[in-house]
Amino acid sequence: MAIYKGRKVTLNKPTRISKGQTSYGKKKFQVFVKNKNDNVVRVTFGDPNMKIRKNEPSRRKSFRARHKCDTAKDKTSARYWSCKKW
Repeated sequence: MAIYKGRKVTLNKPTRISKGQTSYGKKKFQVFVKNKNDNVVRVTFGDPNMKIRKNEPSRRKSFRARHKCDTAKDKTSARYWSCKKW
C-alpha cells in the first residue's frame, strides 16, 4: 500500500476506470507505481471505446509487434502496462 494524493492505493495492480470517473481522464485502465524518485505516480492506459481481442493470435502478434512490447521495461509508461495486459 502507498499514499497517492491523500488516499491509500495498491501499487502495480491495474484496475479498470469506471465511466463515471471523468476526473481521471478518458482511459480504460489505471495503475499506481513508484518512479525512480520513489514518488507514487498514476499511469493510465487503454482506449475505453475499443475491445481487447487478445485471444486471437494474429491480433495479439500484431499488437505486440506494433508497440514493440519486447523492449517495454519502464513501469511508469503506459506502453509497459498495455503490453503486459496483452
